[in-house]
Amino acid sequence: MNYQAFAALYDSLMADAPYDKWVDFVQRQLQKTSLDGLSILDIGCGTGELLVLLQQSGANVSGVDLSAEMLSLAKEKCEKAGFSPPLFQQSMTNLEGLGQHDIVTIFCDSLNYLESEEDVRDTFKSAHQQLKDEGILLFDVHSITKVNKGFINHTFADDTEKMAYIWTSFQGEYENSVEHELTFFIEDEETGLFERSFELHKQRTFSIDQYKGWLSEAGFCHVSVYADFTNSEPIEDSERLFFFAKKKK
Repeated sequence: MNYQAFAALYDSLMADAPYDKWVDFVQRQLQKTSLDGLSILDIGCGTGELLVLLQQSGANVSGVDLSAEMLSLAKEKCEKAGFSPPLFQQSMTNLEGLGQHDIVTIFCDSLNYLESEEDVRDTFKSAHQQLKDEGILLFDVHSITKVNKGFINHTFADDTEKMAYIWTSFQGEYENSVEHELTFFIEDEETGLFERSFELHKQRTFSIDQYKGWLSEAGFCHVSVYADFTNSEPIEDSERLFFFAKKKK
């Protein structure tokens, strides 16, 4: 998947994303207001927005992402914030040489970009290897309801001074999957003309029971599931599911 255009526009598209709520979720699960001294590996770190907030909350952070373009932007953002975390370009399905951490996070539906059951299972096993004994895995995914009713057959669009996009979502190849067609119109600063670019992004989700089963298979225990940035259990209309899992000692 080519993220070149998407990476450059990601922060604009995510301007209203509640990154502070992801940090709050981490703190609630640990029952801490400060993350001082804890090592956190953020998988699918994107442009590093969450890395900055977690570091400012006291954590020692590292980031990994498949996209070199995303990591380049993350490096610039973190350095601007006054720190230089370890950043790795790797697939979440096969992480190597990243050390062991107190916490591993996979937020902002990054896990939904895995299209096969095997890739999700491999990612859980891979995350397990990056955790200390009794370390914690925290991640979120789109619910089945969100994919099938919130995305499929919907079109989203926005127009700003220097960029416009049309985002159309339709049924994917697999059950509970969606394909997003993104067309961007980006202003060339030298000519003032708008250039068109296109990308296709695919996402897939699974049932809560499937995720729980794969977590257990990977060696996790004490699995809890919450809905939409709260400590409440999911209901049918919940859109974003949050998982807590602990590595067995």
